Amino acid sequence: MEKLSLDINGIHEYQQNRYPYLLIDVADEVIPGKSASGYKNLTANEWFFPCHFPGDLNMPGALQLEAIVQMSALMVLTMPGHKGKVVYLSTANNIKFSRKVLPGDRFDIMATMTSWKRGIGACSGEGSVNGNLACRADFTIVMPDVLNQYKVLSGKDG
Repeated sequence: MEKLSLDINGIHEYQQNRYPYLLIDVADEVIPGKSASGYKNLTANEWFFPCHFPGDLNMPGALQLEAIVQMSALMVLTMPGHKGKVVYLSTANNIKFSRKVLPGDRFDIMATMTSWKRGIGACSGEGSVNGNLACRADFTIVMPDVLNQYKVLSGKDG
């Protein structure tokens, strides 16, 4: 597949999340079904900084993970027939947070997918700041539109 580079408008074309919950600004390189990388520029105006934590600002770990999952979603949303569909996080394992992510930081995101079968993707990803690892995780994403095509029907459904 051809590599894609998506600015915010391109991301909006594929991904349903919007401000303030869209946590990626640019996808520098998306290889559909394989990998995606990009970043989020964090400003002091982000909605979560005033409450997490007053006097000790930090991007919440759950939102760091969400940014990685959103980048991962682009790996499947850019595959033929998937544009604009919904992708959910199903499981997350081996999560590690290594450093704070602060206002003014560029949160660099890299994600890879090791398998995509029947609407279920096995992924891993990491976020870093200035080349220093901030977090990493292994996780599973699902696309219900594809997953439901393989749903076993009971006698009542058919």
